Amino acid sequence: MLLAFAVSGACVSCSFISTAQKPSNETIQEQTANNKKLNAWGNQKEMDAFINDLMSKMTLEEKIGQTVLVASYWNVTGPVSEYDYVDDAKEGKIGAFLNARTSDFIYRIQKAVVENSRLGIPMMFGFDAIHGYSTTFPTPLAMSTSWDMEAFKTMAKITAKEAAADGLSWTYAPMVDIARDPRWGRIAEGAGEDPYLGIQVAKAQVEGFQGDDLSDPFTVAACVKHFAAYGAAQAGRDYNTTDVPERALRDMYLPPFKAAVDAGVATLMTAFNEIDGVPATGDKRLLTDILKNEWAFDGFVVTDYTSIYEMTHHGNVADKKEAGEVAMNAGVDMDMQSDIYKNYLLESVKEGKVNESLVDEACRRILEMKYRLGLFEDPYRYCDMERTKEVLKHPSHFEAARDIAQKSMVLLKNENDILPLSKNTKSVALIGPLADNQYDQLGAWHTAGTPETVTTILKGIEQNQPNVKVNFSQGCDFEKMDKSGFKEAIEAAKKSDVVLLAMGERQDMSGEAASRVSIELPAIQKELIKEVMKLNKPTVLLLHNGRPLAIEWEAENIPAILEVWHLGSEAGNAIADVVFGDYNPSGKLTTTFPRSLGQVPIFYNTKNTGRPFNPEDHFTTRYQDSSNDPLFPFGFGLSYTTFEYSDLKIDKTEIGADDVLNISVNVSNTGKMDGEEVVQLYVRDLVGSVTRPIKELKGFEKIAIESGKTKTVNFQIKPSDLAFTRLDYSWGYEAGDFQLFVGTNSQEVLETSFKLTDSNEVPYNF
Repeated sequence: MLLAFAVSGACVSCSFISTAQKPSNETIQEQTANNKKLNAWGNQKEMDAFINDLMSKMTLEEKIGQTVLVASYWNVTGPVSEYDYVDDAKEGKIGAFLNARTSDFIYRIQKAVVENSRLGIPMMFGFDAIHGYSTTFPTPLAMSTSWDMEAFKTMAKITAKEAAADGLSWTYAPMVDIARDPRWGRIAEGAGEDPYLGIQVAKAQVEGFQGDDLSDPFTVAACVKHFAAYGAAQAGRDYNTTDVPERALRDMYLPPFKAAVDAGVATLMTAFNEIDGVPATGDKRLLTDILKNEWAFDGFVVTDYTSIYEMTHHGNVADKKEAGEVAMNAGVDMDMQSDIYKNYLLESVKEGKVNESLVDEACRRILEMKYRLGLFEDPYRYCDMERTKEVLKHPSHFEAARDIAQKSMVLLKNENDILPLSKNTKSVALIGPLADNQYDQLGAWHTAGTPETVTTILKGIEQNQPNVKVNFSQGCDFEKMDKSGFKEAIEAAKKSDVVLLAMGERQDMSGEAASRVSIELPAIQKELIKEVMKLNKPTVLLLHNGRPLAIEWEAENIPAILEVWHLGSEAGNAIADVVFGDYNPSGKLTTTFPRSLGQVPIFYNTKNTGRPFNPEDHFTTRYQDSSNDPLFPFGFGLSYTTFEYSDLKIDKTEIGADDVLNISVNVSNTGKMDGEEVVQLYVRDLVGSVTRPIKELKGFEKIAIESGKTKTVNFQIKPSDLAFTRLDYSWGYEAGDFQLFVGTNSQEVLETSFKLTDSNEVPYNF
């Protein structure tokens, strides 16, 4: 266990802190023009000189030490060795800690290392602050259904501010894995199935976490993960292998990572899976050839938890020592929790199996990040206990969480306009395991989030609608087949005007290591729902989940369904706002909802087949016992008002290499309430050198329209927006015919067409 160090005296500086004055804004602007990702105190020349001087004083052992990341005992996500890592850090054998928390605790560790190690090199402290820190926001998949990039940026800014105020300088987020299989629990951590939307979400979060200056004590270094194709785990089983062709890797799985790199992400985490027989943590083509050389990534690469060691199980290495050699030679700069670099890398260098220059490069990248974070200027810049008290759980953060939670709900069904409920409603029955539940509203990977910050649905309705009598009954557990609460729940429903069913998943039923072979509501919950439905009361299902669920029976039999996900600290207030009409839901699905597990994987941007579905021809692609269509398609979401699309126009029918296609469409609010609509633009490349998807998202805009008003929405398409991995594996666009679609979701669209007259190779940029 880590020792408890006494705190005494004033903060002391690292023995190698530069005495140079901070440069002017003009100087910083000049150097950032040369390297846009160096958002730090000091310019490039000064940093290079400082790092060169420091490394000239370091032994090889101390350089290796910078590549070692170990866990404290806070929020452990795997096995931790039972000895004191701080003594190793004092000896220069460790460069960073993860899962240490609180500014006081981190200050004591930092002080012990800086004051007692030979060179006084400060530590980095990382943590999985993914969708909030002390204030918990909706899970990332939930937030993605807002289609609101400013919301993502706000969440990341507040998360960074709180984490940094509690001593941390590094977060292991955003997770940008594209996922098409709802059995995979970690689908909850990403932005869904589409790379274009994933690109926008990746950029927004990197900008939110890191701001304009990494040395700002209210920002943290981001870590984009998991590189790459982790979301393609076979059978949806976490940590499983993947089988991803090169073209799919480039077109589908890599773009959000490239966007994060272009946005200046500080660090990148390797994935647990393999690609084409090579574990990602040992994949030189992925980590060096593509990431560092082709993409010019200038941060550092860290592994996921023990993933160097796990190559011994993959079977591409014989033992731990060889695993470390493969990882370092592939381009891994920092080893998370395996202790393999710490225990074996020196020997590997001496044996000539790892070139010392690779250790130098890894050490330099890590030291540069510490410099950019301002840790050499002030090792304790994140350890201000007064700032901790001022920032954590600030009321404005909860206001933002409520706003984002409102935007993250998706209205899936609203038969006879049951929702919103009238403010004159006399009584509601609130039934289900999530009705008065604080902990599970936090969702997967809530890390520092705590139940006491959460407003439950019961409290939310009572606080916001004091004139409505709430007849509460839990009714059943999540999965235990215990019907003893049914009677009370039925009685609550009988004496109420409306029934609200708060059903779905526990927080740990999705997330890491939470793969499931069933994606239906648990049997006990469905049985209770069926009993309630026999009463023929106006009924609303408040669906809580971290993944798409197969709810075909519920969609056919329950008159209203509101997808509420796991919304975090302000769940109850936000749900009450939507249910009673104080906020008009505007969310749209970012993952396809299947009718049944048998359709999985199912996603909108699929390829056509040689025998497209034809209801008149038995020998076409089809199921014998189900429709091919999803239950709810990508981009789907209703509102309390209605929208009508009309007058789709393009300004030309042909474009060349230097042209821009201008697109416009009118969207009218034809209902009785003001509302927001996510207008979606899709294209289809009809003939390519390789087969192309039947639709691809290429743009969207979220707009607010008053009742009875019309707005014109404009988009632009450039030829480079139509690029893909062509037959020769170059990235570019090809001349040919295209269909263009604009609409309210991926299926309900207006359509036109245009021709692209030129073909060209273009940079792989997003």
